[in-house]
This record gives sequence, structure tokens and C-alpha cells, in this order.
Amino acid sequence: GDVDVVVGVNLLREGLDLPEVSLVAIMDADVEGFLRSETTLIQIIGRTARNINGKVIMYADRITNAMKRAIEETNRRRRIQLEYNKKHGITPRSVIKPLEIEVFEQFMVKEEPERYGDTVKNIFEMKKTLSPEEYMAVLEEEMYRAASELRYEDAAALRDELFRIREEIKKKKGL
Repeated sequence: GDVDVVVGVNLLREGLDLPEVSLVAIMDADVEGFLRSETTLIQIIGRTARNINGKVIMYADRITNAMKRAIEETNRRRRIQLEYNKKHGITPRSVIKPLEIEVFEQFMVKEEPERYGDTVKNIFEMKKTLSPEEYMAVLEEEMYRAASELRYEDAAALRDELFRIREEIKKKKGL
């Protein structure tokens, strides 16, 4: 069925991909903390920007430094994207994906959520058979492939795993 309204806490920040969402309201945006940090606000704004008509409204009594920096960063990225689009003759369009009600089940209590596609799961299994360098090369290649195929959740999972492995190697080397 059609979903007209979704009310949720941290749905976009936690990685739920709803590219057809065109309006996000951030309540108490001026309450400082990790839920309203510059990074979190940028993540939420960025997810909303996947829709050509995406708009974020931050409800607040004052503009915090995090809000100001997030707005500035969003405007900076918008300028870069507009210049790139103009230079390459690109007409922006929204990411269109079918909305399945089952997507919300990932936020229900489960023992182990199924978050990634089969391809990503298979890549994570490769860690057992490859050297760290080979594994990182596979992760990076598949991350770019997933992004080019608009499989952003998979690309993000691969990126996070790549960062985790790099940190693991740094710790082993004592850096």
C-alpha cells in the first residue's frame, strides 16, 4: 500500500533508506548532543536530498553551531553538485525504489537483523580466505560497484567494513 506519513525516531540517521521521502522534520533541533550533532544533521539532510523535492525543516528556538555548520556544509555540497550537473548536462532526478512495508521490520527487536544483500554477505565471508590487503581491495571495488548501481545501503556497509579493517591494521602496526 501507499505510505503517506512515517513517524519515527532516528529512522534516517540509523540508515533506513526511504528515497521517496520528500519532507523530514527534525524536532528540537537545537537540543545539543550526538542526536543533533553536525554529522547527524548532515546525514539526515543528505538522505532527504535523494529526493529531488527533498526538504528538511529543523524546529528550534535558536540556531546551534551544529545546525549552522550542517546548513553551511549542505549549501557547499549543493553548489558543487549544481556545478557538476551543469558541466556534465545532468538533470537531477530522485532515486526511485519500491517501498516495501517490510523495510520497517528491521527496526523491530530481532536477534540478528538482516541488513545487507547477499552479495555483501558473501564479500564479508571472504575475509576468512583473503589477506587483509586482498580483502580491502575487494571491499573497495564492490563498494564502488554498489554505489554505481544505486545500492547505497550495500555501499555504506562495505565502506564501514573497509574503515574497520583499516583501523584494525593500524592497531596491529601500533599506529
